Amino acid sequence: MRSAHTSADDSPRETAHKRGVVRRAWLVLVCALLAAVCAGALTPLAFSALSTGGAVATGTEADRAAQRAERLGVPSPDLILAVSQHTGPARKADVQDATTAVVRTLAGQGDVKAAWSAHTTKNTWLRSKDGRTLLVLVRLKGTDKERKQAAPRVVTAARTAAPASSVEPSGGTWANREIDESVERDLRRAELLAAPVLFVVLVLAYGSVVSALLPVVVAALTIGCAVPVLGLLAQVVDISRVAVSAASAIGFGLAVDYSLFLLARVREETARGADLQTALAAARRSSGRSVVFSAAAVTVCLATALAVPVPMLRALALAGMTVAVLAALVALTVLPACLCLLGPRAQAFDPLARWRRTRTGEGSRFWHRTASTVTARPLLAGGLALLLLALLAAPFTHARLGIVDERALPPSAPAAAAAQRVRAEFTAPPERVLTVVVTGPRAAGGAPAYGERLARLPGVTAVRVAPTAPAGEGAVLLAATSAAPDTRAAQTAVRQVRDTPAPGSVTVGGRAADVTDTAHSVLDALPTCLLLLGAGLMLLLSAFTRTLVAPLKALAVAAVSLGAILGALVVLFQDGHGSALLGGFTTTGTLDASMLLFVLFIALALSVDYEVFLLGRIREEFDRCGDNRTSIVEGIARTGRLMTSAAAAVAISTAAMATSQVALLKFIGIGVALGALVDAVLVRGVLVPAVMAALGPLNWWAPTRIGSRPGTAAADKEGRAEPDASAST
Repeated sequence: MRSAHTSADDSPRETAHKRGVVRRAWLVLVCALLAAVCAGALTPLAFSALSTGGAVATGTEADRAAQRAERLGVPSPDLILAVSQHTGPARKADVQDATTAVVRTLAGQGDVKAAWSAHTTKNTWLRSKDGRTLLVLVRLKGTDKERKQAAPRVVTAARTAAPASSVEPSGGTWANREIDESVERDLRRAELLAAPVLFVVLVLAYGSVVSALLPVVVAALTIGCAVPVLGLLAQVVDISRVAVSAASAIGFGLAVDYSLFLLARVREETARGADLQTALAAARRSSGRSVVFSAAAVTVCLATALAVPVPMLRALALAGMTVAVLAALVALTVLPACLCLLGPRAQAFDPLARWRRTRTGEGSRFWHRTASTVTARPLLAGGLALLLLALLAAPFTHARLGIVDERALPPSAPAAAAAQRVRAEFTAPPERVLTVVVTGPRAAGGAPAYGERLARLPGVTAVRVAPTAPAGEGAVLLAATSAAPDTRAAQTAVRQVRDTPAPGSVTVGGRAADVTDTAHSVLDALPTCLLLLGAGLMLLLSAFTRTLVAPLKALAVAAVSLGAILGALVVLFQDGHGSALLGGFTTTGTLDASMLLFVLFIALALSVDYEVFLLGRIREEFDRCGDNRTSIVEGIARTGRLMTSAAAAVAISTAAMATSQVALLKFIGIGVALGALVDAVLVRGVLVPAVMAALGPLNWWAPTRIGSRPGTAAADKEGRAEPDASAST
């Protein structure tokens, strides 16, 4: 590259222009530095605004049941405190006295809305089978974030009230708190593990240590600015720490992708003899356009997830959209400014120059041979790729949706261990109790007979009528079930309870109802998501490729790729066959609904991201030579190594999350890494060229010749537009 600085041979006009370019580059970097400083100052405030997020769908029957039960004086607990004898022989009287002291103390706490135990409610389900452990259930005040902040104070007060007893906390609020703390700790460790490996990959991809640092700068600025933006969004919507952590890894991968393709195009243009400014202008017109469309496609993919009424998924979608837009913005402004100021120094120090046969932006011999082989026999190559993807997708047929709980933590975590103890020692653990709310004029009088009918249902072990206040407005019945809340048996019990005739209007809540309703809400919202997704991506890809067939092919290929990823996740996480390989985690037999959709939407976004760059380059070659097979081979040869490098960067930055002790991060990291690698290697390297070779000129068919300029030989011969440097990519 030639520097943007002036030389003795420049004319006064050229000198003034170059000085202006340098001044603008410095202005961009100064603005970026100020943005980084402001982001650093605002980051602590932003993190304090983040919430725990919610894995349970809102607006469901289970949600309404919880609200109605609370109005009737039967709230659902946020904390579950297991009180037992700490030292010496366990005596039932001592445990009961300790429980009474805990309830009395917590009743006077400002953070506590209600606290109750077996003694205060005459609920024998809150007493263990041997009577030596009692549960204190606590309902906290405020929002989810305020409850999480208050939980440690409440637990400390409970332990102070019963110093001779053991008080072990569990429940949703406590589990979310431990998950957040583990996520922050594990992500720092994952970043330290991934950083050296990722830097080696970048040096291999960029061919220069200096160039390898540029995407790191872009990624750091992207993530640093994204956190305050998400903190601002958290003032009006729930944004969780898990969402920010996941988006940071995704944002790093996208920033590397965008930087790699821009830098590769600049090097390609300079290798042809263009000066730096001409090369940058060409890169903005080609790869820059691809970056804009890619960021738009990622945003469209994630925006459709907002149609699903699950707070956690919406937070993940908003965080992903934010980092995608910022990654494109920073890559298109800060990276060119750095190249302008560095000049030839941007290519300095390639430790592998002696062994490198091609440089970034040049065609890859391996991918040229691969594309030539695939396009020579497209039906055979495409059929084999489809068969392999179909085998990977086969386990998808028994996928089951659930919601996250304390089992996302390792079994040794305090919240997970306490919850497991409650399951083992109590006949009716709180998570297995359905809250049945009956409203109407005959609700109170008919509740006992209705409870007897419920007790005769399969899977229901006992039913009790809870005391309500104010009396007469309705009745609340608590139905204990024998099945875990995320099993098919529990879902059957929920359906049967809802179908049983009642003396009024019935709403059913509880953990099993939350799981059932969340799964149904996700499945009900999927048609709307898919419709919006298909329409949005068709419009974007049609505008980008100036055809209709290529976008349809892209969506079909992406669907096949997503099926393979989903099948692999079912085997690894739902069936648990990858537990030992991934460091161990608790297999629940389900996949968290919000995390699964987020991984699939991110995988689809990456698929479209790589499709945009590949199709753009193939279209450019087709506009230049007019031959379908040659354009496919040359396009893949030019982008194959870049896409695999970009996919490797995404895979490393996300797969490092698998070292976490939290199953949620393992799931996101492995899912996104698999999506990136499968799509970049198998789909883009084999399936896409095979399909395009089989379609032939039909790839570029459109009902109207958008942007065509009749009168040229190329347009008359091929029926398409003359190559246009400002439009082709």
